[in-house]
Amino acid sequence: MSEPLTEEEIARRLRQFQHPGYSELAQDAVKKPLRPAAVLIPLMRQADDWHILYTRRTDTVEHHKSQVSFPGGATDPGDRSPEDTALREAQEEVGIRPADVHVLGRLGEMVTISNFMVTPIVGVVPWPYGFTVHTVEVGRVFSMPLTWLATRENWQEFVRSETGHSVITYFPYDGELLWGATARMTVNFVRALGLG
Repeated sequence: MSEPLTEEEIARRLRQFQHPGYSELAQDAVKKPLRPAAVLIPLMRQADDWHILYTRRTDTVEHHKSQVSFPGGATDPGDRSPEDTALREAQEEVGIRPADVHVLGRLGEMVTISNFMVTPIVGVVPWPYGFTVHTVEVGRVFSMPLTWLATRENWQEFVRSETGHSVITYFPYDGELLWGATARMTVNFVRALGLG
């Protein structure tokens, strides 16, 4: 990827992509009702390349302890859209002000093993940025280059024998392990951009 994609081109590719839905659960294992949730996939331009921002959750949160994730969470009654949820949660978790995010589009919804129906929202955050980390939920904020994430040799996919579902796991980057639903969303984003 010699020429970084423009924001306009990323938005266009997100609109045109046939977004797959995905469930980490077997159809008969889905608990009803699913809780709506959303995450922000924050893009930042660093050194002429796009980077994706991630967080590592603390070991004291209710769901997905110590896992790499995107800022996000469950929908509140006052949220009017998945975009509202993702932006509110990103502000609460890492201090990204909603007005500072240029939303480019969405990925397909995903059902997680924690019984959430998650809508990933893609948005650009200016860089450098002064994050304010909510340390009860977030242990670390870091980024990975999109070119590294799009390189097929950097991740593997295998089938879990107990569920029959495939799991994506990236090889460690900067001491962090990206896997599960967040890795699946990352690969879906890479594919939406036509990079993988």
